[in-house]
Amino acid sequence: MKNSFFKDVTTMLLVTAVLFAASCKKDSTDNNSTTTNTGGTKTTGTTTDTTGTLIGSATTAADFPNIGFAVTYGTMSTNAAYVSVVKREANYVTFGNELKYGSIVQNDGTFNYTTADALYAICANNGLSVFGHNLCWYSQQNATYLNGLITGLNQQTGTPTNLIQYGDFEAATGSTFTGWSNVVGGTAVGSFSAVTDDNDGGSRAMQATVTTTGANAYDMQSIGTAFTVTPNKAYKVTVSIKSAAAGTVRLVMQNTVYQQDDLTTTPGWATYTWNLTITESSPILRFNFPAVGTYVIDNVTVTDPNSGTIIKPTATQVATVIDTALHKFINTTVTRYKGKIKAWDVVNEPMSDGTGALRDASNYTIPAANVSNQFLWSEYLGRNFGLKAFQYAKAADPNALLFINEYNLEYSYKLDSLIAYTQELIGKGAKIDGIGTQMHINLQTPQASIDNELIKLTQTGLLVRISELDIALNISKSSTFTPTATMLAQQAALYKYVVQSYLKNVPKAQRFGITIWGLTDNESWINAPAAPDAPLLFNQNFTKKPAYYSFLLGLKGM
Repeated sequence: MKNSFFKDVTTMLLVTAVLFAASCKKDSTDNNSTTTNTGGTKTTGTTTDTTGTLIGSATTAADFPNIGFAVTYGTMSTNAAYVSVVKREANYVTFGNELKYGSIVQNDGTFNYTTADALYAICANNGLSVFGHNLCWYSQQNATYLNGLITGLNQQTGTPTNLIQYGDFEAATGSTFTGWSNVVGGTAVGSFSAVTDDNDGGSRAMQATVTTTGANAYDMQSIGTAFTVTPNKAYKVTVSIKSAAAGTVRLVMQNTVYQQDDLTTTPGWATYTWNLTITESSPILRFNFPAVGTYVIDNVTVTDPNSGTIIKPTATQVATVIDTALHKFINTTVTRYKGKIKAWDVVNEPMSDGTGALRDASNYTIPAANVSNQFLWSEYLGRNFGLKAFQYAKAADPNALLFINEYNLEYSYKLDSLIAYTQELIGKGAKIDGIGTQMHINLQTPQASIDNELIKLTQTGLLVRISELDIALNISKSSTFTPTATMLAQQAALYKYVVQSYLKNVPKAQRFGITIWGLTDNESWINAPAAPDAPLLFNQNFTKKPAYYSFLLGLKGM
């Protein structure tokens, strides 16, 4: 599903070039109809309005319970006309993004349901049921948080090497300190001296007494010796400071590049940390004193926080923490909406493209642009990631209907693989009530492929749901595309054929319903400035397209 309007769907492979032709003729049911040949089968559409609504026709003539649209909070909360059309034509909605892991789970692991709750309230107040979408997917995740759980299991052994010499101020005698040059210049008045008030187990520390501040913070400063680092790498500076009163000490890392961090000091000893990326190979640490006061400095270190030996967690340890995160999200989310949301896409798009194997790191590489929002649960939990997801959903709400959902089931390799994986999970004890076929299709999708997937899905004995239906017109992804009347007629005929095939091949007891993935063309995930399209039933002004009328006639069995 792409974030632009919900889906990250791989562009379907062009299987068979199917010729379409539209011609006008008289029809006993309508005086202004079109007959279109799609893949060798004639289907009749209409461009004249008919009585009734989609949901009214589905629950009466078509004899199945649900017609839905995908919706988002932004539109539902601001466009009353939009809500009115959804309410008139459907009884179910699917949230486009608002219930996904990445929308709920924050970077610190907390959950935020504010937007999801608000959208649910709008839908409930308008008599619309909500289909929960979705609980376990590889995309639109908070991968930053999830990957952080894994790296957080790393254990560091040994003490990182202190890269700076003489940070304990023990060397030399009197008021001098080996490795440090102390300067009082400009208009500053003050002094440096050695004191025995030590904070690192030694006998000496450096005391800076600032009587009068200079015009510049560096008028009174202590300059260390250059040390060697790897440029553009993160380092950590720590220093113990005892301040007689509240004050300020400025840390400066400078040779040819200047970096600074102002420390607000408090009375008594305290350890202060400065994390920074050092950009040059031979930096020098300096202490500037821009505020009047007495400051005792000791135990200065500069370390590579990743030095030492890193012990990585075992696969079992990683699996445990990821399993816990999956359980927490599913349990919390399903429990929150228990009795309100009565059907869920539990596992979404588990199969890989090309081979139909279970999607994992062996057949899918997360794009660099998506490292923060894609996460392969199967990589850590194996084939049973789906089993766990269904088990957690069932435990949270035993009465909810639970679905597995996938795209490109018009292709047998993926259809057969999904059915096999579904049967595998059921064999292991998963409660799976239905299968959703997204059916993102286009004018070149063969009718035989539509029939085949619905027949095979029906043979599982599970509920069958067309979960995200749309029909793309701009197959070539042209930036100058404008739909023609012929294309709109072909689209209308194919929409009707989908309904006819669903009614023909899916028995009444297995029909959950059909959801169109969006209401108006302008909001579709397929429609983009670089590749405009018109894949839905309404245009942006809520005008019914030929596709709407043909879809309606299909529901009426006409």
